[in-house]
Amino acid sequence: MIDIHCHILPDTDDGAAHLEESKAMALKALEEGVTTIIATPHHYNGTYLNPKFDIFQKTKKLNDAFKAENIPLTVLPGQETRIHGDLIKGLELGEILTLADGGLYLFVELPSDHVPRYTPKMLYDIQQQGVIPIIVHPERNKELIEQPGMLYELVKNGAATQVTASSITGDFGKKVKTFSMQLIEHELTHFIASDAHGTKKRPSRMKGAFEEVERKFGVDASYFFSENAEFLVKGQYIAMNEPQRIKKKKVFGLF
Repeated sequence: MIDIHCHILPDTDDGAAHLEESKAMALKALEEGVTTIIATPHHYNGTYLNPKFDIFQKTKKLNDAFKAENIPLTVLPGQETRIHGDLIKGLELGEILTLADGGLYLFVELPSDHVPRYTPKMLYDIQQQGVIPIIVHPERNKELIEQPGMLYELVKNGAATQVTASSITGDFGKKVKTFSMQLIEHELTHFIASDAHGTKKRPSRMKGAFEEVERKFGVDASYFFSENAEFLVKGQYIAMNEPQRIKKKKVFGLF
């Protein structure tokens, strides 16, 4: 299994605080069946700046440490970039890191409470660079929960999305879990990833999430998500089924 979103690099952001915690996260991932992780430290989110070449160096150092300890986990470089006005410029200048440095997929993080008005144009411009934007954890965005039609339009126009495993297992509450399941049911998400920040603080729930998806939607759904992660790492185009609108349930007596 491949985890495309994880804060495993030590002393880089609000994820692993040190190398020992990175090792513990690696061992936990292996227990869950994960053998490859894309390290995706926060970038340009108002708190952390993690330039592309710093991530390359830290990823290599972590892989060397795992090899020395016989930990059979491969870490690939990535970045979780918050949407901002100069994102396209950074992409054009080669300052923004695509997932696994493959040049085809880019994580885009939205603020947790709203969707900036320029988001559709920004995602379009990213695609004009030959890159597919992947919106991370849309199920935890307050405005998207209230107005799921906004996400439908973004996906319909070519953006992919990634749901957090812990959202599916209910760690973020019933409302987020319900919305996550709606996104899967309506073909509005394309990846499941851990977004793990530690072994105790926001740990990986990959195994539980895939079991929940298989129980609810069948084995084909779990294959869909695991295969898309493999396609991404290989630099291939992912499967993206026709998205459907989430219809809000009517309140009794109101139309």
